[in-house]
Amino acid sequence: MTYKVQLPVFEGPLDLLLYLIKKDEINISDIPIAKITNQYLEYLEVMKLLDLEIAGEFILMAATLMHIKSKMLLPLEEKEEEAEEELDPREELVKKLLEYRKFKEAADSLKDIQARQRDSFTRLPGGEKPQLEDEDSYFETSLFDLITAFSKVLKEIPKDAFHKIVEDEFTVSDKIHDIFHLLVDKPVIYFSELFKNARGKVEIVAIFLALLELVKLKEVIVKQKDSFGEIEVTRNPEWQKR
Repeated sequence: MTYKVQLPVFEGPLDLLLYLIKKDEINISDIPIAKITNQYLEYLEVMKLLDLEIAGEFILMAATLMHIKSKMLLPLEEKEEEAEEELDPREELVKKLLEYRKFKEAADSLKDIQARQRDSFTRLPGGEKPQLEDEDSYFETSLFDLITAFSKVLKEIPKDAFHKIVEDEFTVSDKIHDIFHLLVDKPVIYFSELFKNARGKVEIVAIFLALLELVKLKEVIVKQKDSFGEIEVTRNPEWQKR
């Protein structure tokens, strides 16, 4: 199966590191570099499995993490010898992450202001306030949330399912059609539901790539109610109006 998805909203390596730090509730000033490096490399492996475009900056960050990890693992006597010449090997990375987080928080604040202005209404005649739809608080799911959920699906599939001979060829186009069919019957489907009938690794990958393609085309919206919670997939109401 050859199918490459290019996502214009693909986050960078600092986004992935901040995501991992937040997911595990890690103190950004005291990063367990060995743990973070291993998790980062696992995410890159999943991206390669999905044949996603991985920018050179992701590879460079992987090399940087591995270099820092090697320095952190030096014997105590060698660390003491280098103490006068070099500070904590993580210091530069932590500084970059803190600066980048501030930038992202500022950008998110601007988006919130724009959203509030867009959704503001003038008072109706008679002093009545407009009736707004009673919506639960959701936020759009990031690519890394999707990869996390996908990795969980892979781990939950029995190993023998990966070795079964599947006669049918699964294509991304077919899976896009299947997802649309599911959304006709149900306005909301959970991410995990997409894979419950999958018969092997090839089909699982095809389903996930189909979902990424639909996200890229803005045909569907993936959202969560809580951080790292269950991912919901719905049709994009704005796209349906076109």
